[in-house]
Amino acid sequence: MSKAFASQGDLTEKTISFTEVGRGLWAFTAEGDPNSGVIIGDDSVMIVEAQATPRLANKVIEKVREVTDKPITHLVMTHYHAVRVLGASAYDAPQVIMSDVTRSMVAERGQEDWDSEFQRFPRLFEGHESIPGLTWPTTTFSDTMTVYLGNRRVDLMHLGRAHTAGDIVIHVPDENVMFTGDIVEYHSACYCGDGHFADWGDTLDEIKWFDVDAIAPGRGDALMGREMVNAAIENTRDFVESTYRPAARVAARGGTLKEAWDAVREACDPKFSDYAIYEHCLPFNVARAYDEARGIDTPRIWTAERDIAMWEQLQG
Repeated sequence: MSKAFASQGDLTEKTISFTEVGRGLWAFTAEGDPNSGVIIGDDSVMIVEAQATPRLANKVIEKVREVTDKPITHLVMTHYHAVRVLGASAYDAPQVIMSDVTRSMVAERGQEDWDSEFQRFPRLFEGHESIPGLTWPTTTFSDTMTVYLGNRRVDLMHLGRAHTAGDIVIHVPDENVMFTGDIVEYHSACYCGDGHFADWGDTLDEIKWFDVDAIAPGRGDALMGREMVNAAIENTRDFVESTYRPAARVAARGGTLKEAWDAVREACDPKFSDYAIYEHCLPFNVARAYDEARGIDTPRIWTAERDIAMWEQLQG
């Protein structure tokens, strides 16, 4: 490889924030690193997103223990990516919930994704030796599922494909707050390497329909108030469309992946180059956009070997 992935050189620890986004609802954020969510019910706690390792999960647990001593009974994964799920064992939650599609993706490509992400982003896997293996759910659902934490209702919903085929969101009606996973980001690049560009905008519209008062996004700061929520949704939409359209134009005329890369950079660099993990995501985003534009509906599985081959191709 002519040079390393940008993420391989990202070794700086990020500052953690723990923001209350509604009564008993918290967003664990860390300057563009993967976020987690906390939902405190009458007698127990639900965690949204496990983090990449038990070591990182314990940072979430430390914050939870600052605000409640209630047991963690539910762990919800919005999708299958390693940086979201491999820290699950730290919570020792009796219920681990995913969508049916996400479980199938763990079975199909979970190990390959783990190997790929471990190579790409070593800082997020410090303490990886404590990961016991792939994370499997105890419970799955297809479209919607409701969990009651005492009297607190929590709605889990698959609204459509976006960041992955199996994405879910978590809505807490009593505070009108949503946890969106990586469907919505804030001043952080969207990772689209396993995404569905043609569907993403429709899924954002489904989220927008709820007219929520706050969102805990997949990466970036908590979104407080409807103005900030709507701005982040539209900015995410712009990022996805600005990535796909140039790549699709190149694919339509039979151009190369490298030409798609150059076209996407021309469109996106002026708007998004200062976003967290922008350079980390860009090669994978371009490769997936180019594939989708050529009619490949199901994202090809990323492996450590495929990562390197793609990167060398883009470097010319």
